[in-house]
Amino acid sequence: MKRVIAFANQKGGVAKTTTTLNLAVALKEQGFEVLAVDLDPQGNLTMSQGWNPDEIERSMFDVLVHQLPITEIIRPAEVDVAVSSIDLAGAELALSSMIGRERALAKALAPVKPKYDYILIDTPPSLGLLTINALVASDGVIVPVQCEYLSLRGLVQLENTLSMIRENLNPDVEIQGILPTMYDKRLLHSKEAIEILKENFGDLVFNTLIRKTIRYAEAPVKGQSVLSYDPRGEAAELYRDLAREVLNGAKAREHA
Repeated sequence: MKRVIAFANQKGGVAKTTTTLNLAVALKEQGFEVLAVDLDPQGNLTMSQGWNPDEIERSMFDVLVHQLPITEIIRPAEVDVAVSSIDLAGAELALSSMIGRERALAKALAPVKPKYDYILIDTPPSLGLLTINALVASDGVIVPVQCEYLSLRGLVQLENTLSMIRENLNPDVEIQGILPTMYDKRLLHSKEAIEILKENFGDLVFNTLIRKTIRYAEAPVKGQSVLSYDPRGEAAELYRDLAREVLNGAKAREHA
C-alpha cells in the first residue's frame, strides 16, 4: 500500500528531520522504494545525506515555484532525496500569489508516486504554506513530539490546521501517529509527558520511544543516517521498531 507521510510539528528541534531520514532508511531496509522530500529551507535533511544546501542550484524551490519536474532534483543516496536549498525560504512568498498554491507539492509528486512505496516529507517548523502543501499532498501525518509538557501544547494548533485542510483541501489526511522523541528514562518529567500524551491521544501514540542519544547528532555530520553510521546501536534499532509499527499500521488500515 503506497503512502505519502508528512512529518509535521510547528515547534522546532523535535527530531522531525532525524525521524524522516531514519524511518526512510529503515523502510528501505525492509525492501521498499522510498523518496524523502526536504521541504525545509534549512535543508537539514539534504545536509544529513552529505550535500551542502548552499551549493545546490536546483531544488524543491524550482519544483514548487517554476514547476520543474521533481525528477530533475531527486538525488540518490541511502534513499532517494528531493533536495532543498536556501532558496526555499522564498517559496512561501512566491507561492502566495499563485492559483492552487496549496496543491503545488501534490501536483509535483503525482508523476513519481507510482515509482515509490513510501514518500516521506520533512517540513519546516511552522504551519505556513510549505507545511500546508505537505499536508495536502499526504495520506497521513506523523507528529514527532519532544517529551516535555510545553511541546504537547503545539499539537492543538496542528490539529486545528489539519481540520481546516480536511474541510477544504484534502479530506483524507489524518494523524497517523504521534512519536515521542528525546525521551530520557531517568527523568520523571519525560514519563509524565508520555502519560499525558497517552491520556489525550490513546492509540495514536507510537509504542516506540525515541531516546536521547548523541548518535543522532553524530550521524548527520558524516552525511549518514544513524542506521548506516551505527547499524547495531540502540538508536538505529529504535527506528527499525518504528518502521515495523508504521508497516503494521498500514496493514491494519488495508484490512479495515
